[in-house]
Amino acid sequence: MVRVAIAFFVLAIVAIVFGAYGVAGLSIEIGKTLLVVFLVLAVLSFFAGIFTGKGNNLTQHKGAK
Repeated sequence: MVRVAIAFFVLAIVAIVFGAYGVAGLSIEIGKTLLVVFLVLAVLSFFAGIFTGKGNNLTQHKGAK
């Protein structure tokens, strides 16, 4: 999702260079929206992992001493 947001930001920069300000504005808005969605999902995933205890804890591996 971050890659898509970055792609829209790059598209917006290219559109500004070529003078297509309408496309640039739309691309920036889509990129911002996708970035916010990604950040919200990342934070929710982080807290869900903390509260449920399903993180990557290597000390709980059966072969660990």
